[in-house]
Amino acid sequence: MNHAVARLRTARLAQLTKPFVARGSRAERCPGCRLLPSHCLCALRPVLHAPTRAGVCLLMGDIEALKPSNTGWLIADVLPDTYAFGWARTRVDPALLALLADPQWQPYLVFPGEFVAPERVVNSLMPQLAKRPLFVLLDATWAEARKMFLKSPYLNHLPVLSLQPQEASNYQLRRSTRDDHLCTSEVAALCLALAGDTQAAHMLDAYLAVFSQHYLLARAHLPLNLEDAAHQRLRQCAAPLTVAVD
Repeated sequence: MNHAVARLRTARLAQLTKPFVARGSRAERCPGCRLLPSHCLCALRPVLHAPTRAGVCLLMGDIEALKPSNTGWLIADVLPDTYAFGWARTRVDPALLALLADPQWQPYLVFPGEFVAPERVVNSLMPQLAKRPLFVLLDATWAEARKMFLKSPYLNHLPVLSLQPQEASNYQLRRSTRDDHLCTSEVAALCLALAGDTQAAHMLDAYLAVFSQHYLLARAHLPLNLEDAAHQRLRQCAAPLTVAVD
């Protein structure tokens, strides 16, 4: 596993002065999917068969990359153009600044519009066809995300994309203080759909459902059913697209 979130996790682990133990668990976990080996997800990791227009930049809270329940990892599993950086109040990674200034990208900071000056808020992608959308997601708890938003002046020039989800979150691995809060993977799926990357959006949505199921069944010490509706949907989303020939 060598995507951006995995690399950030490795770097963060190297900084620890004592081993990181996930809350409520000291069990062995698969290094590839962070689940118990009995419920490993690695063999089900989907592969996109078409290039995507959009990219995702994850700005991750201090230990977010270490949490087994983190869903930013799933985005990096699915989307090749995923970038991940650790957030700190007193410093910013020069590579993050370089990415935000890269002329191929039009960055959008994804955040609820109610907390932002109206002139910064957009509800759809701006018509800059020469640039690819780069969705900057604050991957953290809601309280941490608000702090990151307020204390990251290098993000102040970015338009703020305020999503309007039509459905409540299906994420069950952590609780949120906000009824309308979506997990990071759900937000990314909405952004991909907005950018026209429909296959990637559906695949990420299906992958999250299977990941959540594996995680919850492992926690309850219950067996998997690899033929249930969630797994079938993921296989369908991951199947190569076929083109009819007359």
